Amino acid sequence: MNCVLLRHGIAGEREEWDGHDEERPLTERGTKRVSQVGAGLLWLEVKPTYIFSSQLVRAIETADILQASLSIPSAVKRVDELLPDANPERLLALFRDLPPECCVLCVGHEPHLGLAASVMLAGKPSTAFPFKKAGACLIELPSPPKIGRGVLRWWLEPGQLRALGKKRAKLEA
Repeated sequence: MNCVLLRHGIAGEREEWDGHDEERPLTERGTKRVSQVGAGLLWLEVKPTYIFSSQLVRAIETADILQASLSIPSAVKRVDELLPDANPERLLALFRDLPPECCVLCVGHEPHLGLAASVMLAGKPSTAFPFKKAGACLIELPSPPKIGRGVLRWWLEPGQLRALGKKRAKLEA
């Protein structure tokens, strides 16, 4: 099983937002950059069969953009296991019922995604794996998924993913 962990795109500033933090949306720039990241994921031939998202608006918006740009066949599934304060080990439990040959794209938040990556790769939560907004990694997991048994295939900053997307666009032009 392949697992792509991706942090949501650029959202409005918390200090400038009048509503509940859960409802804070992507900015126009964040929306554009997530689309460019999606093109980069296409260049990498990432083909998710499932897409999971935190229930926070900025993550849902990110997931919706990626579902469209990557032509993901399943609907975006909103899960508590990707909320910012969720136990990172619970995310692995969510994968247990998925087919071993699938690719799941998980859209969430920091520090949760970094902690989840460290649990998958090193077996314990660590802050040593931070994600920038719209940054992503691909971790190959055994079947069934086990703590500390993941293999890191790539870890890319958002600028790197956008550059790959631009390269793809030039080749298609």
